[in-house]
Amino acid sequence: MANHKSAIKRHKQSLKSAARNRAMRSRIKNAVKEVRAAILVKDTDRAQKALVAAKSVIDKASTKGTVHWKNAARKVSRLSKAVNSIAA
Repeated sequence: MANHKSAIKRHKQSLKSAARNRAMRSRIKNAVKEVRAAILVKDTDRAQKALVAAKSVIDKASTKGTVHWKNAARKVSRLSKAVNSIAA
């Protein structure tokens, strides 16, 4: 454990941000699962709505720096492609 006051503060901050990042990654996974579940049953309406929600969650995470912006773009692109494939 750190001894200096500033090091103790940084440690607390790192624990907080790690928890925040973990929660955000969990939200992303759940949003993606929701889209994939809708795609599996070929429910286009539900898939479209889930995709919009997932895009929002993924973009928010990318803006906050939880995931890399290219990783976020790739996730959104692949989900969009999958949703469009069942819509066609």
